[in-house]
Amino acid sequence: MKKKYPCVSKEYETAVDRARMKLRALITNKRCLCRMLLLAWHSAATYDVHTETGGPFGTMRFQAELSHAANTGLEIVVDLLEPIKQLFPIISYADLYQLAGVVAVEVVGGPLVPFHPGRKDKQETPVEGRLPDADKGGDHLRDVYVKNMGLDDVDIVALSGGYTLGELRRKQKFGVDGPWTTTSIVFDNGYFK
Repeated sequence: MKKKYPCVSKEYETAVDRARMKLRALITNKRCLCRMLLLAWHSAATYDVHTETGGPFGTMRFQAELSHAANTGLEIVVDLLEPIKQLFPIISYADLYQLAGVVAVEVVGGPLVPFHPGRKDKQETPVEGRLPDADKGGDHLRDVYVKNMGLDDVDIVALSGGYTLGELRRKQKFGVDGPWTTTSIVFDNGYFK
């Protein structure tokens, strides 16, 4: 079955293309690619397949979601993205946050990730506790990613590699303050070897 994506206007598509350029410059100049990935992922990873709630619908802009323990520090990225949102008001927050993650992967030489715009902003934030706690091990990750989100082990490993990109400043949460690898600004498979 072929996935069906929302249709957007030509004006919307043009705004997305222009926002890509602004995002590329912002991510490069502010060296914030890891946080852009975290914003995109933490937003999307709240999706629950059983209730069809949560997900990448721009709710990270609300303090109720930013205040979740797993989202510590992401208000910085939300604030960095706000001027781009103001330049392109036609783009939903939902699309902007996901586009920022896509562009972050591209900035470090990763693959061109297909981006399908058309997400609508929602008002209701997901409940806290939908994101996994890395301290709880593999079974916990499977509970969250497989049972709640419908992903598999390959997806889990691929997603964990995102933490190797850029310099993560989350010493309290992860015990790391800086890059996780020696090639933190290059998209490669070194982390997985």
